[in-house]
Amino acid sequence: MKLNSFKIKRSLVAGAFIALFSISLVSCGGGGGSTSGSDSASAGGSDDNTLVGAGSSFDAPLFSKQFSEYDKANKQKINYQSVGSGAGISQLTAKTVEFGASDAPMNSKQDSAVTSPVVHIPVTEGAVVLSYNLPDVKDTLMLTPAVLADIFLGKITKWNDPKIAAANKGVKLPATSIVIAHRSDGSGTSNIFTTYLAKVSDEWMTKVGKGSSVNWPIGLGGKGNEGVAGLIKQTPGAIGYIELAYAVQNNMAFAKMQNKAGNFITPSIASVTAAANIQIPADTKVSLTNTDAADGYPISSFSWVIIYKEQKYGDRTLDRATRLVKLLSWMIHDGQQYSSALTYAPLSPAAVTAGDAVLKSVTFDGKPILQ
Repeated sequence: MKLNSFKIKRSLVAGAFIALFSISLVSCGGGGGSTSGSDSASAGGSDDNTLVGAGSSFDAPLFSKQFSEYDKANKQKINYQSVGSGAGISQLTAKTVEFGASDAPMNSKQDSAVTSPVVHIPVTEGAVVLSYNLPDVKDTLMLTPAVLADIFLGKITKWNDPKIAAANKGVKLPATSIVIAHRSDGSGTSNIFTTYLAKVSDEWMTKVGKGSSVNWPIGLGGKGNEGVAGLIKQTPGAIGYIELAYAVQNNMAFAKMQNKAGNFITPSIASVTAAANIQIPADTKVSLTNTDAADGYPISSFSWVIIYKEQKYGDRTLDRATRLVKLLSWMIHDGQQYSSALTYAPLSPAAVTAGDAVLKSVTFDGKPILQ
């Protein structure tokens, strides 16, 4: 399905803010974009007013808009380095930044590396879609979890396979061979997609598993969303997984997916938000893949900001800690108004409530920062 209603493309908006707010490159964890800030600011706390964060590149365009708007209203600079989720967590662990941003919650190995407890605050939601190249098929394809797993396991090799046809009655499917396109680099997108397949297919879990990088049973590898999208566009019969925003930006066809409730769901901002209308645990470390929400798109995910629960460390001050927590509170409330235009899904009410509870648990010298 092609969504032409999103008139503001994320990549163009990100570029506009890079130009407008003089986003500079910083040499940190391999380098990355830095928004609204001074490179001299530190996590421990200095005379500089700038708050410092690093991590998810997926979040960077949204953060650029949010941080610029927050600075306009509150005179608060934020230096965010778009260096990837893993690097952001590493910098938070080393306490060289005040907050990390990640498309996956910290795992047990990462948890064991920090010197004191951290908390996760969901800040936005995204989705992975199945894009395909079948120019003669005008109807939007519908895929079931079992069929999707069999395609990526190499068990279904033709588009007119009876299993695909069963979910697409009345659609004339070609006998074209299926060509799989997947990521060749480690990525949060792959982690979301393979986590979903591992949940819906025991065979996938046993033979392939889940993670940011796996041994794919079949297919061609492309670097980044752009690499996978290029393979799909160039190869008749191809199917691959890319971020919803990227598919929308590039006007690419993508499938409806059957969710746990049995409904075929079009990936959209609304259905991604709906995926998080579930019971969210107190620590918010929950996967939205294969959601229980009847109207939720099943290959969805949170992205989180991660901070230390006890904010008195190093030479940090109460004022600095308070400014950080107030920023995060604004991001999950007023800051959500900037999501849809950039093709991000606003947080669900359940996610906002969970985020509020987490922020209220953050302390300075043992006392809650937010009253």
